Amino acid sequence: MKILFVGDIVGSPGRRIVRERLADIIAQRQIDLCIANGENAASGFGITPRLTEELLSSGIEVLTSGNHIWDRKDILEFFPHEPRLLRPANYPNGSPGGGLYTGRAKNGVNYAVLNLQGRTFMAPLDDPFRTALRELAKIPPEVKVIVVDMHAEATSEKQAMGCYLDSKVSAVIGTHTHVATADARVLPGGTAYITDVGMTGPHDSIIGMEKQGILQRFLDAMPARFVVAEGDVQMNTVVLDVDESSGHARSIERLNFRLD
Repeated sequence: MKILFVGDIVGSPGRRIVRERLADIIAQRQIDLCIANGENAASGFGITPRLTEELLSSGIEVLTSGNHIWDRKDILEFFPHEPRLLRPANYPNGSPGGGLYTGRAKNGVNYAVLNLQGRTFMAPLDDPFRTALRELAKIPPEVKVIVVDMHAEATSEKQAMGCYLDSKVSAVIGTHTHVATADARVLPGGTAYITDVGMTGPHDSIIGMEKQGILQRFLDAMPARFVVAEGDVQMNTVVLDVDESSGHARSIERLNFRLD
């Protein structure tokens, strides 16, 4: 089974490359399931109901998120209507939506996607490690293919989650930093891992934003308006090859696509 995970989609440039390239990539690579992190789809901050529907109609089956999921308030009431949009499962009880989705891929294989958020240098949410085990216990035993989006700042926390869930899930994919890492590998227990898959959006930027506003913030520490950049639009992804009978990953490969 082949799974494509698309890195954090940033603003209209990120949505554009998804709209123009994703369908062909899925067909050419014979992808059975496509997952993407969409929490920065709305001008770099949050996601709206309309953009959720747009991305889910483009070939993405499940959208994960992270710390920006609440930035657009109209998304709060939308969660009950679209279970394929996830927020981190370790938000406190009572938060809108959920962090776990189970479905059936195009090839007929059942799968689950779990969304978690780290706590190091981020908001003090519930423990993502214990939350992971609690959520995995909800998945029916016949579902072997399980992909985890670990949305976190610290590389050590992401690596720790990979080790913690090794052999329990098919993949632990890091998101949030918008900078792809070079450590894609299959861990000893059969779990594919990468610290960060990267970003889908403008790479002539500072993590997707126009450079000047970010630079000024570093120089004077004053509030600045961050605007999504436009140049060098790329889609950072990983492709997982998973044995659907065991749920173990055979391989993980980084793939990068540019907007023609």
